[in-house]
Amino acid sequence: MRYDRRQEAQRAQVVSWVVCGLLVAILAAILHLLYHREYADASIPNDCFAVAATAESALPKQVCLTFDDGPSSNTQPLLDILAREKVPATFFVCAQEINREYLPLVRTIVQQGHQVAMHSASHRYATIYRSTDAFWQDIKVLRQTLQPYLNLEDLTWLRFPGGSTNTISHRYGGSSIMRELKAQTEEKGWHWIDWNVCGEDATASHPDADRILRNIQEDAQGLSTCVVLLHDTKATDQTVKALPAIVEWFRSQGYTFCTVAQLAQLQSSGE
Repeated sequence: MRYDRRQEAQRAQVVSWVVCGLLVAILAAILHLLYHREYADASIPNDCFAVAATAESALPKQVCLTFDDGPSSNTQPLLDILAREKVPATFFVCAQEINREYLPLVRTIVQQGHQVAMHSASHRYATIYRSTDAFWQDIKVLRQTLQPYLNLEDLTWLRFPGGSTNTISHRYGGSSIMRELKAQTEEKGWHWIDWNVCGEDATASHPDADRILRNIQEDAQGLSTCVVLLHDTKATDQTVKALPAIVEWFRSQGYTFCTVAQLAQLQSSGE
């Protein structure tokens, strides 16, 4: 009898440990989920889910290289390559705390003949997509921060964080917020643009330079107009390594490089 009681006590203890272990695992999973729902947009996002097609035309083959989220420690290396290759690009910039020290490079970007465009001040989805007013307040902060480095009258192009078709914004500002923001952008006389080719250089997989190039080559197949999404952050040094090969490949395919604003002018003039 005493032996049976000891066995029952041991079994009860084992069951108790298993139950406790399961509860701890469930609790950890819940905390993990809550954390990422709240703070996932604080890190470099994967913008590639919002790829939007650029309309094809009878124009010669054109490519816009665009860099989101800078300036950063990688901006100057990118500029050095672009200068050496004599290639213009468009930088959709932010004004986050992590890149404040690099903001003077905005002036250098302009001086070297590239286009600077708006992306976001904070790039925090939960903040900027809370409402349309919140989004434009964020853009106001961005413009005020950039004012010492360029002519604000030239700052009329915008890329929405996550792209114009993103659905993350619906979680914070409702299902119509992107439609409203696009209309309001046009009411201001400004312009917005997405992309149709993605290097996937800011994804969680952290692709190397060769993979970034292959991603671009795969997306660009059959397109006469390419708007290429790349990133300019401290975490995208592989983008710097890939850039010379990207330029070489587009040239070998007969593309001409231009900024987003130049592409719009070409399309509107039909040249």
